[in-house]
Amino acid sequence: MHSGPDTTTAPSGAAASARREAERPETPSGPAVPSAGAPAAEPGAGRRPNRAVRAVRAVRRGAPRTALAVGAGLALALAFPPYGVWPLSLVAVAALSLLTRGRTARQGAWTGFVFGLPFFFLLLRWLSVIGHDAVLGLAAVEALFIAALGAGLAVTSRLPAWPLWAACLWVAEEWARDRQPLGGFPWGRLAFANTGSPFTPLAALGGAPLVTFAVALSAVLLASAGAAVWTLWRTRRTAPAGVTDPSGEPETAGDAAAAGGPAAEGSLAAESDPAARDEPGPGRGRLRAALPAVAAAALALATGLAGYAVPVPTAAADTVRIAVVQGNVQQPGMDFLGRPMKILDNHVEATLQLAEDVAAGREQQPDLVVWPENASDLDPFRYQEAYDRIDRAVRAVGVPVLVGALVDHPEQEGYVENQGIVWDPETGPGASYTKQHPVPFGEYVPYRDQLSKIITRLERVPRDFYPGEKTGVLRTGPADLGDVICFEVAYDEIVRDTVNAGARALVVQTNNATYGRTGQPEQQLVMSKLRAVEHGRAVVTAATSGISAIVQPDGTVSQRTEEFTQDVITANLPLRDDTTPADRVGAIPEWALAIVGLLSCAAAIVVRRRGRTDQRGQQ
Repeated sequence: MHSGPDTTTAPSGAAASARREAERPETPSGPAVPSAGAPAAEPGAGRRPNRAVRAVRAVRRGAPRTALAVGAGLALALAFPPYGVWPLSLVAVAALSLLTRGRTARQGAWTGFVFGLPFFFLLLRWLSVIGHDAVLGLAAVEALFIAALGAGLAVTSRLPAWPLWAACLWVAEEWARDRQPLGGFPWGRLAFANTGSPFTPLAALGGAPLVTFAVALSAVLLASAGAAVWTLWRTRRTAPAGVTDPSGEPETAGDAAAAGGPAAEGSLAAESDPAARDEPGPGRGRLRAALPAVAAAALALATGLAGYAVPVPTAAADTVRIAVVQGNVQQPGMDFLGRPMKILDNHVEATLQLAEDVAAGREQQPDLVVWPENASDLDPFRYQEAYDRIDRAVRAVGVPVLVGALVDHPEQEGYVENQGIVWDPETGPGASYTKQHPVPFGEYVPYRDQLSKIITRLERVPRDFYPGEKTGVLRTGPADLGDVICFEVAYDEIVRDTVNAGARALVVQTNNATYGRTGQPEQQLVMSKLRAVEHGRAVVTAATSGISAIVQPDGTVSQRTEEFTQDVITANLPLRDDTTPADRVGAIPEWALAIVGLLSCAAAIVVRRRGRTDQRGQQ
């Protein structure tokens, strides 16, 4: 309570209204008697509106907030390729934190959902090749995770240090989406929007989860600073007469003089009095009120700049000459395969041309060659013609070739394996890696018997892919390469296990022909950039129709191809043996941050229930 003499401040309008209401006489039954000048109540005025009316009113009240959430979600999508405006990730996260601040869990969940739905719809628009309903369906499922995030942001926004809990909740949301449902779908992680930002080097310390945490923490700290500045401005603007200082202290003569107010007379004398200068004044009060904003902004800046202090190891223990063959496809879209063996013929043709260039001295002899996923559209172990063409190309170039092929499962009838096979020019096919994480509804159909009756398009996936059970470290010529196939590059544990198993460089065999020129190949390429920094490994992306690329250990793309062209890129690939802190700590930072986020929600619920209990006890 404020001690000392009362100020000259007049009571606010709300306080005066409450006092008049309290002074009204009450009837025996309890309600206050209207004053004599008050208009008579209309019939039914005290009746509670029905549910439909209340719903309409709620929608109208929440419409501006909903519109802002939709806009923020679209802004977050623009932070990702093909647009790649990474600062928008900060803007979007900050906006969501402010829109959910001080709301109920239900309101936060709705705000999160209407934020997430347009975000994923724009981010995943490449799925429109399959159908717009596929885009909407997947976007709605993923938006449910953002709805849970919104609820968590709302309930923890009343806790001290709320920006910290908000950042942890972002990690928890991505942790859940990375795993559920059906093995998870980690597309749209904040880290994948920041593969060329000041936050990127943090991946070498704690992987993609630490990058997400730093981005979210900086964004929410900026939101906190903005909210503090807004509160400071509103307090000064709406302060009653005689109180212009945010701390609630009365205005002094010196402040009034500076503002040209009525107390200007004698202000110069007051300012020249040393005793007056030593007394706590409104200037110091304003400074105290501004400190939270300044502190939050400073912490946000420090978090953003922390990445520059992280060393990104790039020194190579050895190098290997590599050639990446992009054979191209007959046509983009769902029917990219064209006639049988067309894609295989394209890759054989490009490899034979490479062999001619080497023989003519136009190109340096590579140590190994990489073909992309599905380079052979027929099982070479079942179709002799496919086997012979691959073998011819490998013998012509004279070095081992990592061949992507679809192979019938040797034991499980009706299943197919998505493999990378090391094909030697002398001994033929040898070691292989089988994709561990087939894509639901793209490479296998869950609940096939039930869903196929409803969704006829699932017939386009006639056989299910069988998952592999081991990491893809393959001895390819002189190099131990870690093979990762297509979408697997988005999953932390698959790439990390491959590096820890001894991979000196990473290869991402992929086939993006279905989604060519939709932005999906760019979205996948930035994942390779993040993995390069995270694990201190060069990453080779080999795609049937593009984008094929060479990514250096520091995340820079040294070479890349255009989409839907036949091309061969060659480079000296650095090989490294050292691991990064992210490889050594594994998933510990992700689990720790996610658990802290969940515990903060539990703490917020407990605090709220105790507050309600205390209020009831005081009544």
